[in-house]
Amino acid sequence: MAAAARARVAHLLRQLQRAACQCPTHSHTYSQETCSQFSNTSYNCLFLSYGAGVTKEVGMDLQNMGAKNVCLMTDKNLSQLPPVKAVMDSLVKNGINFQLYDNVRVEPTDTSFMDAIEFAKKGTFDAYVAVGGGSTMDTCKAANLYASSPQSEFLDYVNAPIGKGKPVSVPLKPLIAVPTTSGTGSETTGVAIFDYEHLKVKTGIASRAIKPTLGLVDPLHTLHMPGQVVANSGFDVLCHALESYTALPYHMRAPALPTHLSTAYQGSNPISDIWSIQALRIVAKYLKRAVRNPDDLEARSNMHLASAFAGIGFGNAGVHLCHGMSYPISGLVKTYKAKDYSVDHPLVPHGLSVVLTSPAVFTFTGKMFPERHLETAEILGADTRTTKIQDAGLVLADTLRKFLFDLNVDNGLAALGYSKADIPALVKGTLPQERVTKLAPCPQSEEDLSALFEASMELY
Repeated sequence: MAAAARARVAHLLRQLQRAACQCPTHSHTYSQETCSQFSNTSYNCLFLSYGAGVTKEVGMDLQNMGAKNVCLMTDKNLSQLPPVKAVMDSLVKNGINFQLYDNVRVEPTDTSFMDAIEFAKKGTFDAYVAVGGGSTMDTCKAANLYASSPQSEFLDYVNAPIGKGKPVSVPLKPLIAVPTTSGTGSETTGVAIFDYEHLKVKTGIASRAIKPTLGLVDPLHTLHMPGQVVANSGFDVLCHALESYTALPYHMRAPALPTHLSTAYQGSNPISDIWSIQALRIVAKYLKRAVRNPDDLEARSNMHLASAFAGIGFGNAGVHLCHGMSYPISGLVKTYKAKDYSVDHPLVPHGLSVVLTSPAVFTFTGKMFPERHLETAEILGADTRTTKIQDAGLVLADTLRKFLFDLNVDNGLAALGYSKADIPALVKGTLPQERVTKLAPCPQSEEDLSALFEASMELY
């Protein structure tokens, strides 16, 4: 009798599952029965080592890899600071020869990439170490790739439509990433982003092959970061988590992607969701503390971990409109120079360029999978108990505005020097980013993009 009862319960549960509402506006879960494109998802990750002082292990790690001659990449600002010194000390202690390249550009360009590539080609390196933020890690990925494929032209591996988007068919050298900022999650991804100067637009290289071999996530390196750098880096984590969690589900995307791109642009899925939501919870709890108190090791440690978590999340799902729209915002920068960044050129930090459009974007996408939008708003502090489901996007947008206001974020794109007259150029710069914009949960026209940029001119 008990067995029969259990069988009946199981049958009823299966029937309920099949009868669940298939409309994404009213269903928190993704029904795969009505989405005929793809029914499988894949997961790709790397080895991470996390903990205070873990950088001291880099020499031993390289020794275990059999490395004897290493290319160490960083930027001018970091080259004299403790993170790089810790790496050098470990290399010397373990008898690893190395050459230092410290000419990485913050927000790299194709020109700065090629300078690093030429340095790498001239050496006989059997491994690479990147110490820095996303700019350094991405530059090092590119150097490793093109030094391993010296006959390739630069645009061969650059994402289409700007480049040829060829798959990587050559073996690369081991690359150890030591992140010193808590934002890009580049230590976990097979993506390298840069400004393509000829078109004044951001693009990148995407391939599993360029993913670091090992990431050493050492929270001690975050203590040197100024508050505004912490904030802007944290905004990148925030949007990585939000965008990957609200992206078009993996079984609804089309068409099929090449194998080397399928994981990074497959859409939200049950595996990436776990990492993205946990990263968002950490951001909600610790980002403001990390910005306001440079000595709060607990907050900064957790944000460093959140960066890696969000990187794993979006690296196995993708991002969408906030990132797609951010590339022309930073690529078309006029005279804006962000506080706390020691650079000799106008600069809109990546995280800032991403987050300024987030209220407009999530107002726009909220009609699709609204319960996911409400869930993220609640994690960020919103009281959603009496919220109507059709207001999900608005609630998340208002929650984000308050979050940004509390951290003294510039009041929209106008504060960066943009005006309505710049919107056509901003839209034009977004259009080539189809690989990410197509992952938005709802399609968008050029008119939609124009409206989103206009709505982002002022936030408060």
